Amino acid sequence: MTKTSTNGVDWRALWASGDLARFCFISLGILLHATNETMVATVMPAMVGELAGVQLVGWSLAIYELGAIVAGAAAGRLVSYVALRTNMMVAAMLYAAGALVCATAPSMPLFLCGRLIEGLGGGALVSLAFVSVERLFARAIWPQLFGVMSAIWGVAAFSGPVLGAVMTEFSSWRWAFGVFTLGGTAMALASFLVLDTPEATRPQATGGSAPPFPFAALGCLAGSVVLIATAGVDIALLRSSLLLTLGLIGLALFIYIDALKPRSRLFPSVGAGMTMVAAFSVATCSFAVYGPLLLTSLHGIPILTTGYIIAAESIAWSILSILVANAPPERERLIIVGGALMVATGVAGFAYTVPAGSIPLILFCALLQGGGFGIAWPFVTRVIVVSAKEGEQTIASAAVPTMQRIGYAVGAALTGIVANASGFSEGLNREAAANVAAWLFLAFIPLGILGCLAALRISGAPPAKLPISPFAGKIDQCMSRKGVQRFCVNDMHQNKNLKRVT
Repeated sequence: MTKTSTNGVDWRALWASGDLARFCFISLGILLHATNETMVATVMPAMVGELAGVQLVGWSLAIYELGAIVAGAAAGRLVSYVALRTNMMVAAMLYAAGALVCATAPSMPLFLCGRLIEGLGGGALVSLAFVSVERLFARAIWPQLFGVMSAIWGVAAFSGPVLGAVMTEFSSWRWAFGVFTLGGTAMALASFLVLDTPEATRPQATGGSAPPFPFAALGCLAGSVVLIATAGVDIALLRSSLLLTLGLIGLALFIYIDALKPRSRLFPSVGAGMTMVAAFSVATCSFAVYGPLLLTSLHGIPILTTGYIIAAESIAWSILSILVANAPPERERLIIVGGALMVATGVAGFAYTVPAGSIPLILFCALLQGGGFGIAWPFVTRVIVVSAKEGEQTIASAAVPTMQRIGYAVGAALTGIVANASGFSEGLNREAAANVAAWLFLAFIPLGILGCLAALRISGAPPAKLPISPFAGKIDQCMSRKGVQRFCVNDMHQNKNLKRVT
């Protein structure tokens, strides 16, 4: 490990020792995963035009997120039994294999198989990137390194939609996935050379033994998401209602099973904060999954333009997160309510602006939605952590992004039900797209209202005093788009010498 000064990172020393190159390499996993995750929306119109299967569009995000959740939970535990370098190589190869399947898929079902494999590899790469920081670098510089990783995530959230749009516009949507095939393959090959330290080449159990893997809970979650997504593929009142009901019961069972396993549980006791996270994560999936497809089908808006709109949402998230980062504690609950109102307004606004096709108004709603997330998420996460029961702070710090990912998976499945029930079950045409645009966003306004009510409940609770810790800055520095926080905070707690972050 490189020596560090008490004032921060000695970047020259990191460069001289080779650790800087090693850090850049492991951060590539975050870049690959996040760029791919946000890219798929802008390649969707061209892909559906070639492969058909518009009824399965909602699965493209749901199945990817599901794979990422499972692999992310597993990777942090597997390094106790299998060397970090080996884990990284396998994850990168899985990612490359999934991208190759997507790039060459002759049909939508095979494309979705590739998305699942991609999600498994990408989720593991992100988790292993944060494990690598904990294993390979001095603890004194963790906050700075995690902050750089958060910036990388923000860049990826912007570049993903633009990359998909550019490749589709000037080449083929298949080459967009071909880029990730090459990137994953290169990372797998380079892992053997770059991760050559003793900490990376042998297993290292932390705290005596690794916590048990939540097989039952995650299996129940996977089954629930699949049931909900299947309910929307072929709309039939009795069949779809039954599958949807079973899926929702499965989600409740997942939370119940998770609570029975203290050592491996993913969530603390559910309260207003977690309700807000779940409601908004589900409610905001509509535009991310179907926005470009609807705008192109209805109004002929170029794919590149839709890419910029989605990227602008991510930029608003990042910029507003920075602007409010130093807000005084007495204002954080007011900020949470303001952010919730912005998100809900953005969701409701899409119900008018997408059918109307006004690019400035659509962009404004995207900025509202992204900016609302940006100002609220760091503070609602902190409220959830400090409000958790004694002994649940560690679980709470990891639970927000985990719930966020689950919300995206469930939300993508639910958008498929609404879209297919509104017209896409008959195929992709302008009339069907008009019906879908009219209902897709209206259907999720109640969840936006629920999120606002939860935010108001948070603001009405007595403020909890945040304990001071030398690692408290890590939580804020990891508050970036699409779930980086879980891996950052969760893996910090794997170090046997670190008792509590908050």
